Amino acid sequence: MITVDKVKEALAYVIEPDLKKDIIALDLVSDIKIEGKKISFEVKISNPAMHNRKRMEEACEMAIERFWGKEFETEIKISALPAENQRNPEQRTLLKGVKKIIAIASGKGGVGKSTVTANLALALALKGYKVGVVDADIYGPSMPIMFDVMHEKPMMADIDGKNMIIPVESYGVKLLSIGFFADLNQAIVWRGPMAVKALSQMFADVHWGDLDYMLIDLPPGTGDIHLSLVQQVPLAGVVVVSTPQQVALADAKKGVNMFQLPQINIPVLGIIENMAYFTPAELPNNKYYIFGKEGAKNLAENMNVPFLGEIPLVQSICEAGDAGRPAVLQGETPQALAFKSAANKLEEICKI
Repeated sequence: MITVDKVKEALAYVIEPDLKKDIIALDLVSDIKIEGKKISFEVKISNPAMHNRKRMEEACEMAIERFWGKEFETEIKISALPAENQRNPEQRTLLKGVKKIIAIASGKGGVGKSTVTANLALALALKGYKVGVVDADIYGPSMPIMFDVMHEKPMMADIDGKNMIIPVESYGVKLLSIGFFADLNQAIVWRGPMAVKALSQMFADVHWGDLDYMLIDLPPGTGDIHLSLVQQVPLAGVVVVSTPQQVALADAKKGVNMFQLPQINIPVLGIIENMAYFTPAELPNNKYYIFGKEGAKNLAENMNVPFLGEIPLVQSICEAGDAGRPAVLQGETPQALAFKSAANKLEEICKI
């Protein structure tokens, strides 16, 4: 007697050509119905071009025929998988070994977005997660300095017959930055399409392996790179960094609104307020709100997105970044604890 499980057993021999695994293991088959001598079901595929639909239909028909001969009629509906950012990791064509891909964005420059990215990544790595960082700030790459790998060069390796870039590793975090491919003092002057192409290669031509988190340090503002990232990379969400100043908050609000546009629709996982208050070394318990108080926290509440915490304005954070040893490594200091707290809240939201 033919059953749904038997149909699945037959279709397990059909391979999705782009994803290189069988359509049952990838959970691409749904709505299986058996009515007399008729078997109907739906199959989702990565590339819905007409010739690919036809090939998949023929492969499924052959699988059914192989098990039960030509006595059964098949009715197969072929449809497209959802966008990359809405697929399960194993259903992706890009970065399928990465569980959560999170962009770190800011409405304007100078708010410490790269510093926050580096410290969040390392805080997550210290908790035992496998973490990667993509420095997508094409025009001002800073991760090589912050992780003390300015003079490193990524290696190449043959991975499944394809020449792939191997990320640089520092403090247990895998890193890739356009800064590795340019002289330290060289200005990177690229038009938008060139920058977008370089960014694409940092995902498609790199062997990232299995990661729990990938953090992407975006350029400030809202431009070509942001739109390209949304289209190409399966983002789990975005974290927006701002300072308490009104001018920074106005730009941060624009950034949140961009990611919430219907045509983009990327979850905003939270807002982090950097340079929230100044604490002098000689008065570690004092807080001076020199840029305003709780501006980003209020913005998060007003926009109904999580607030991930305040990062103090402490000289050692800047010094640590310049020295290539992120501040989160500074033990139980207020700045290290602030970064760890933000990472804990991000971890709770992502729920790996």
